[in-house]
Amino acid sequence: MNPSSYELLNPSHWKAAKGYTNGIMAEGRTIFVAGQVGWNGQQEFETDDFAGQVRQALQNIVDVLAEAGAGPEHATRMTWYITDKREYLDRLSDVGAAYRDVMGRNFPAMTMVQVADLIEDRAKVEIEVTAVLPS
Repeated sequence: MNPSSYELLNPSHWKAAKGYTNGIMAEGRTIFVAGQVGWNGQQEFETDDFAGQVRQALQNIVDVLAEAGAGPEHATRMTWYITDKREYLDRLSDVGAAYRDVMGRNFPAMTMVQVADLIEDRAKVEIEVTAVLPS
C-alpha cells in the first residue's frame, strides 16, 4: 500500500506487534473479500495439510483482490477462522512461510478465532479480508 494512503495505529507505549498491526487508518475504495478456504478456483481441495490450505486461501484472496486492481499490500484487515488452535501453533513456521510467500511483508490488522467447524468439511481455515485501494 502506498505509505501516503494509510497510517499504522500502534500505540507507542504498547509492546510491538509481531506479524500484524494493531490498527490501520486508510482512505480510498474499500474491497471486501468473502471468507476464502483452502480450495482452488474449481472449489476442489488439493490438500488436507494445514499450511497448504492456508497458502491456497491466501492465494484465493490475492486473486480476488487482483480483480479490483489491488494486491496484498492493500489488505487492511484479516479475520482468520481456524478449526484447531494446536495445529496452527504447531505449524506456525510453515504458516508464516506460506504467508510471506503469498502476502509478502504486508501485515494488516488481524484477528484469529478458533471455531468448532467450517461449512466445508475439509476446510481447516477460512480467511476474510478488507482492503483499501487508494483513490
